[in-house]
Amino acid sequence: MKTKSAARTTAAFEASAARSDHTLYVLRLYVAGMTARSMQAIAAIKDICEEHLAGHYELDVIDLYQQPVLAKGDQIVATPTLLKQLPAPLRKLIGDLSDVERVLVGLDLTPKPKRARKT
Repeated sequence: MKTKSAARTTAAFEASAARSDHTLYVLRLYVAGMTARSMQAIAAIKDICEEHLAGHYELDVIDLYQQPVLAKGDQIVATPTLLKQLPAPLRKLIGDLSDVERVLVGLDLTPKPKRARKT
């Protein structure tokens, strides 16, 4: 027989577990060399992932100069390209990744609410 306290603790834990999102995002960022544009794309997507997917993503950065065969397999025609492999559906974001809202929409994520500033 469970006590009321134990039942409440179990119910709270189960409710918390149901709310938490443990979806793993598998991403590939294709760049062409270590140019300024490539470095900006890498920094932008890392910042977005850390802020919105912390602990729930895998990010592979692929330099097409080093591994050109991968571009053919994933049908990459321009860089930088961010490929969201999981969760489905597959998505490709091509070009500037500094527009956070555009990237979040492409990843099927909702932006975190902005914190009000104290004045």
